[in-house]
Formats: sequence, structure tokens, C-alpha cells
Amino acid sequence: MIARTNEPIAAIATAPGKGGIGVVRISGPDLDGIAAELFNVPLKPRHAHYLPFDDAQGRAIDAGIVLYFKAPHSYTGEDVLELQGHGGPAVLRRILARCLEAGQRWGLRHAEPGEFTQRAFLNDRLDLAQAEAVADLIEASSEAAARSAMASLSGAFSEEITALNQRIIHLRMLVEATLDFPEEEIDFLEKYQARPTLDAIIADLQAIRIKARQGMILRQGLHVVLAGRPNVGKSSLLNALAGDDIAIVTDIAGTTRDRVIQQIHLDGVPIHIVDTAGLRDTTDKVESIGIARTWAEIERADAVIHLQDAREPSDELEQEIARRIPSRAPVLKVFNKVDLASVPEQAPANAHRDESRCDASDSHADIPLADEKLYISAKTGHNLDILRQRLLDIAGWSPGAESPWLARERHVRALEAVEEHLAVARNYAELDDQVLDLFAEELRLAHEALGAITGQFTSDDLLGEIFSSFCIGK
Repeated sequence: MIARTNEPIAAIATAPGKGGIGVVRISGPDLDGIAAELFNVPLKPRHAHYLPFDDAQGRAIDAGIVLYFKAPHSYTGEDVLELQGHGGPAVLRRILARCLEAGQRWGLRHAEPGEFTQRAFLNDRLDLAQAEAVADLIEASSEAAARSAMASLSGAFSEEITALNQRIIHLRMLVEATLDFPEEEIDFLEKYQARPTLDAIIADLQAIRIKARQGMILRQGLHVVLAGRPNVGKSSLLNALAGDDIAIVTDIAGTTRDRVIQQIHLDGVPIHIVDTAGLRDTTDKVESIGIARTWAEIERADAVIHLQDAREPSDELEQEIARRIPSRAPVLKVFNKVDLASVPEQAPANAHRDESRCDASDSHADIPLADEKLYISAKTGHNLDILRQRLLDIAGWSPGAESPWLARERHVRALEAVEEHLAVARNYAELDDQVLDLFAEELRLAHEALGAITGQFTSDDLLGEIFSSFCIGK
């Protein structure tokens, strides 16, 4: 969806449902005519006017505050008219209908999702990272996420990206000038200290990428699936982590037939815990559907808690479950019900891990994949604090090291692409000035990848995808 910015737009800007106040927003290149059609008095920009909201026949719909913002001093960079009335859904629908009716001559139409913010971006009121932060602030599920989203909206993330990009642009300018004047025969890499300059840029980029990953975790959280055979305490563990009776708990195997999802917050990080149907061979058709959904959840999990009964020895079914869990997802082997069992001395009641299973090339570097064991009691809370900490470890979250801004997966991928291009450029720098043209090309690609974060280099398809995910009215 790419905005038709020559047309004025209108929408209800407040959330659905009842409220004390509701807002209808209009934005367009010139709203003087629509304002005159709606109200019989001239509107002074940036002043509050208390006025009646009447229909076309002069009958009262509501009364409230009208604010008029003239371009470019508005959220969208266009003329913006806001009508603030009572927050009843029926009232707001009538006010919006009246606005659309009054604006027919000027082509006023209903806004698409995110179109107000899209216009703010197209009119240079916000860059793309700030525009995304608007939606992130609205959707923030914790105070930490809200603070970081506000920092992104204020430009903290964009400023770091822009500063880094300026350094790449400066290096590009020097190498391009050298390529344009080959007769000068200067040793570019030595004269302009290109290698140490590039090394410093790469080091700062890596620091930004670490913060961006923290910001991404804070925004989208971790998708954790509880998997295991029936009656090992998955629902009890969900309830214990959530601090509430979310799932039904009985001694009857197969009680949970479908997934139960609960979001919790650990150190401000959203963790999406999914309780699933117990894994076993069954002829029950309904239970079979639940088990199929369990495997589907496991396939898309960020982490899996393979829950087992501490009183039961590992058998063929447990081994089959372990084999089928995808290797890409970190797995915690958790043994529940230690309050009912004597944990053997060789398996102490805490987490232990096989460091040899850690693969530094994995995205979850330093996180064990399948050999960590943790003995807990969902009933008494034994070792649940260790389990919570391990979930934060898997997420890559450093407690107390709150990200200064939120980030999205596309931001992290862009930063990874930048780092790859700069690494290739650094390799070319080792060949002296023989391949300056290739060195320059990698710098150009890094520049474009970094610019995609703030919208300097962004496809129309990506813009449509980003803004279509916004709520209508924003």
C-alpha cells in the first residue's frame, strides 16, 4: 500500500470500544475547505475550539474540541484537523461519516492502516525507524519496551545509524575520488588510514548490532514451547511461571488437548509460553490433532523445554521426542516433580551443561542445545528462578542491560548485511590498492544496507508491508 498523498484522508484515531474521549483525525494537502464545510467559524491554527459537531441538516451529533494544525507543523506534515468528542463507538462513527460527507468535494476518503504515519514518513517528519517505533510504542507490552520504543521514536536509534553511515560515506568519498583521479598515484589505503578507519567502523557496528538484538528481543520476546509426554507437569509449569491457574491440571493423562499460550515478562522481556498436548501414540482422533499441533508449535519455537518426570527413567518415547525436536532450537531438558522423587547424586538439583555442545557459529552462541539438565518442582517452585534465568540466557538478554531503543528483525538483518559487506571490504584492503574498485563497491553496498533501516534506500513493497501492519487512524 503506497499512499495517494494528493487525497485527504480521515479515520477514527482512538482505539475501538468505549472511552471518555474519542478522536477523529483528518489529514490532507489543504483542509481549509473541509473545515469551513464542517464549522461556521474560522479555525485558528494550534488553538483549541469548543464547537458543536452537527450533521448536514444542522442536527447535533456531539460537541467537543477542534484542533487545526497547518502544514508543515503537524504529525503528517500536511494540514491536520482533529475532532475530539465523546468516546462512544456510535458517536465516533457518526462524526466520521459527517466528515467524509463534508469532504466529498475534495476527495476525502477513509484512511488505510498506518497511512497517517506513512505520510509523516513521506513528508520527512519521521524516518522509517521512527515510524516503526510509533507502532511499537502502541503495542509495547511492558514498561521497558515502552521506554525503548519512545527512545526509538525520539530518534536515538536513527542517530546512531546516521552517524555510522556518515563515516562510511566519508570513506566512500575518499576512495571514489582516488578512482576518479588515478594519475595521482597515491597509496590510498596508507594516505587516508583506510584500514584502521574501517576497523573502527566495524567495531562500532558490532556494538550497535548487539544493542539492536537486545531491542529486538525486548520487542518481540521469546516463543517457548513446553513439550513432553502426558502428565509430566507441563500445565503445572505453565501455571507456575504465569503465577496463575491458566491451564487445567489433573492426574488424567491427555487432559491438555490443544495449545494454551500465556505471555509472561522476565526482566521486562516478553516470554510467550506455549503449553501443548502430551506426546504419545494414541488412537484418539481429537488427541491426535492436538499432538500434530504440538509438533507444529515445536517447529516454530525459539526454544523448547523438554519436560520429563524426574521419577521416571528415560525410555524410547522420551528419546524419540528428543530426536524429533529441531536442532536449530535451543532445548532445555527439565525434570519436574523432584519434590516426589529422590534425585540421584550424579544429577544434582541444579542446571548442568555439556560445554562441548556449544557452537559459536550458532545464533544462540554459548547456549547449550540438548545436554543441559535442570531439576525442578512446578508445585513447590524449586529451581524455577534458575529456569527463568536460563530462558533469558537463551534469549540473549543481559539483565540490567536494557536496550536503549527497540529494533525489529529487519533492522538486525540489515546490520548483519552491513557487517558482511564491510568484512569483505576489509579483505580487499589487505590487497593494497589493486582492488580499490571492489573495495568501493562493498562500501556502497554497506551504505545502502544501512540506509534501508531509516528508509533512505527502501522498496515500495517493503513500505507497504510495514505500514499495513499499523492500526487504522495511526
